[in-house]
Amino acid sequence: MKKVTIYTDGACSGNPGPGGWGAILMCDNSQKEISGANPDTTNNIMEITAVLEALKLLKFECEVEIYSDSAYVVNSFKQGWIENWQKNNWKTANKEPVKNRELWEELYALTQKHKVKFNKVKGHSDNEFNNRCDFLATTAIKTIT
Repeated sequence: MKKVTIYTDGACSGNPGPGGWGAILMCDNSQKEISGANPDTTNNIMEITAVLEALKLLKFECEVEIYSDSAYVVNSFKQGWIENWQKNNWKTANKEPVKNRELWEELYALTQKHKVKFNKVKGHSDNEFNNRCDFLATTAIKTIT
């Protein structure tokens, strides 16, 4: 099974406001950068979208290590929030509807096609790949503002 490392980041200029996302996929000795933007979004939507768009590029089952500075994204999987949301008909522990449900459902489905491990990285720190993803995301915003 191929091993793929993915770094992701999302950004928003205002929250809500124009947003961007960026991701770097690494496999063997190759690396691919992707990014995109949305004129009216939130930071959390961009964080989820970055992971979603990266996973969409995988053509066959892979062993995937995802690195994100988003506690929201990482904890949703590492702490089992997403399974609880599903069991509770997409309601939070406070019985509120889960925000961004459609994105979470799509992301969850993609994670079931691969062996995925989520890892939290410190944002705006000394991680070159996280910093590069931040650059890709903030640059993407400039293409629409």
